[in-house]
Amino acid sequence: MSDLPKPGDAASSGLWPAVKRTAARIQDWFALQPIAVKLLVFTIALAIPVTAGYSFVLLQRQAALAEQVKSMVAETPAGEKPWTLSDRLPVVFGSGSILGFLEAQPIDRVTVIYEPLMWNISERIVLIESQGKQYAYYPSDLETRIFTDKAVSALWGSKLVFIPRSEVQATHADLLERLDARFAGARPQSEKDNWMGVASGVLSAVFTLGLLAFLFVQLRTQFKSLKFIEAAQVQGSIDDLVGMDDIKGEVAQIKDQYERRSLYAEYGINKPFNVMFSGPAGTGKTKLASYLAKELQLPILFHSAANLETGFVAGGSGTLARIVAMAKRRKRCIVFLDEAQDLFMKRGGRRKFDDDTANTFLSMLDGVRSRDEAEIIWIVASNFSSETMQMDEAMLRRFQMKVDFRMPNSEERLAIIHHYLDRRADKVLPDLDLRHLVAVTEGRSPADLETIVNQAGISAVQAGEMIGADTLMQAAERVLVGNVNTQTTKERERDRRIIAIHEWGHFLVDLERERRLTHDDWDQILADMRTIKISLKANPRTNALGFVFHKQGANLLKSKGDIEHEIRVLLGGMANEELFFGEEGTTNGAHNDITRVTQLLHHAVGEIGMYRKTRLNFGALSRGSDGPRQPDEETRNIMEAQSERLYAETRSILARLKPLTEHLVEKLLAANEMSLSDALREVREFETAIPLSKHAGLLRAE
Repeated sequence: MSDLPKPGDAASSGLWPAVKRTAARIQDWFALQPIAVKLLVFTIALAIPVTAGYSFVLLQRQAALAEQVKSMVAETPAGEKPWTLSDRLPVVFGSGSILGFLEAQPIDRVTVIYEPLMWNISERIVLIESQGKQYAYYPSDLETRIFTDKAVSALWGSKLVFIPRSEVQATHADLLERLDARFAGARPQSEKDNWMGVASGVLSAVFTLGLLAFLFVQLRTQFKSLKFIEAAQVQGSIDDLVGMDDIKGEVAQIKDQYERRSLYAEYGINKPFNVMFSGPAGTGKTKLASYLAKELQLPILFHSAANLETGFVAGGSGTLARIVAMAKRRKRCIVFLDEAQDLFMKRGGRRKFDDDTANTFLSMLDGVRSRDEAEIIWIVASNFSSETMQMDEAMLRRFQMKVDFRMPNSEERLAIIHHYLDRRADKVLPDLDLRHLVAVTEGRSPADLETIVNQAGISAVQAGEMIGADTLMQAAERVLVGNVNTQTTKERERDRRIIAIHEWGHFLVDLERERRLTHDDWDQILADMRTIKISLKANPRTNALGFVFHKQGANLLKSKGDIEHEIRVLLGGMANEELFFGEEGTTNGAHNDITRVTQLLHHAVGEIGMYRKTRLNFGALSRGSDGPRQPDEETRNIMEAQSERLYAETRSILARLKPLTEHLVEKLLAANEMSLSDALREVREFETAIPLSKHAGLLRAE
């Protein structure tokens, strides 16, 4: 998806757009969750301000109380150290109320030993010197408040002394331990409130951090597969799809029907917008869907239909339900399901969860209609069509519009290549001859062409040069054939010779016909022959020790003569091996050739009726549920007879060209690979070098 936004795009940058996107993603996630998860999240979200508020109120109350305690401080009499305890008087535990004691007894000194507990909350022990003793009290919150109020005007208020517990002398540690043990069960409510306030604040922080972490993980995982893209985030436009005028015309019809849907409704056309894209991979289905979303200014969700199959009953239908929930929230949007061929397969006889997903999708395709008038445009893409795969009729009926994608023709391929080269025009040589590249890429998709141009750019950067025709051809070979190497066959001289003889057999049979058709017009032969290069380099992609790089055939209609010539060319490899090494020297390198010959002959005899009086397609009878069946005896006899005839003709052609084959084999072994122009030059030089009498006997076909 090269047309999706990049992190630095202006349309997606800035704080406010980021906040809006995050809020939208959270709303989408919330819409997908079951009721239990929604209730849990709502409860936690509600608990965060409640616990935080409770903690704040308690802390504020304790802060006020601490201020009241501080106000109890009075000026210490001159020469007296307020931070010392008296060692002269015994300590006893006071009885009754501390306030009553203060009012009823003569007071010499009131010492408050305090210790901060948490934040601004303190613990206090009060020692009252009276009549030769020190009476210990642990006032409650209420007593502390009254004690503070009365200290301002009472006579004993001037005798108050505050001593931090941390500054009490070590000699009084035992005394404080005994007081702590005595007052352990009389902790004031302020301390309890303080603990609750702290716990409430911690709980609020834990809830907040936990909820944020949970949402972060959920958003990162959930929206890898389910994420709406806004129209403004789509890069490019429909004009970037070069050479697809017929398909863009279909899209223009979709756009018109959507924009003027009220007018279409007056004509009785009010069905949901369900669109089916079908065609080979790499033809631009995904890009076209994104450009359509941009044209209609609608958000679009991209999802692979293959991910709907989870292996569990209701797994796929559950995902579809979540998609619809997200789509309903946007009211109008596009949902694009790619690789959806499994959804179109006939129901019944498959796995239960497959049918369950298909049934759910059928009901959704009937349209999303509610009081809010939510409208979903479903665009479902498949690499197959109803002509190439048997599809469910009920599913097909849901799509009132079907757009069939195709491979680009030669003019469109040329325009597409120019389009990608123009993006890096300052790195491309001028006046490139792209005819060979266009011919080589027959039957290739626009995505393949983009890959070839990108590979050419990579090779040019590594070589430190401009992109030229040779660079593009090398890139095409790398993309279409694969990476090759010489080390695999370097020390296998026998195999290299067999491969060379085999490949020249294919080439010379094809050349013989081209020479006859063009009357030895070498320029025309160079333009028409499918072969571009013959190589002895190993190809790991096909596990072959050599390969022929050739153009794809452009003719969809083939005559009987064309089919026979293709069979002769395929048989040329094995026939040449037999000429040089005998029947026992033939190898299994011709396996793919023989397989293709069998298919072509069965197509000609069993499906078209060639070589027999009747014109019947017996192959159609073998397409039942029982799978392919063996051809009947008559068809097999005709196929075998034609195979023998064509093989004999091929062997006869190559027998006359054996000296030329030997010459070309030596040249190929020395060079490892030869282009078509190199091969034709060697043929012409060989013919010029041999005597005219031998030339007529060896090289001319009758």
